[in-house]
Amino acid sequence: MDKLTIQEEEVMIYIWELGSCFVKDIVAKYSDPLPPYTTVASVVKNLERKKYLSSKRYGNTYEYTPIIKENEYKQTFMSGVVRNYFENSYKEMVTFFAREQKISTDELKEIIKLIEKGKE
Repeated sequence: MDKLTIQEEEVMIYIWELGSCFVKDIVAKYSDPLPPYTTVASVVKNLERKKYLSSKRYGNTYEYTPIIKENEYKQTFMSGVVRNYFENSYKEMVTFFAREQKISTDELKEIIKLIEKGKE
């Protein structure tokens, strides 16, 4: 799975939200000022080339559908982050966020409950 640029990732997030869609639907998801249609179309073509999307032609326009599921991408991306920045340790990652006060005690307790539930 090819790594996505920030622009590609942003477009993919919109496509995952929309499901099957046209470029005009993606452009409409942006806040003002809207990016040029041609810019978004170019990013979509790159995503198709990278095999993140499939397309179906309708006249002179294309409908795009995600091939890669959002969860699959997150899993691959997060594995890389943990491997490259946290010594391949999820414990190190959680510890980092706790030290930086990016995660609360209540959130940590909730995570522990989810882990314990998974062991049952």
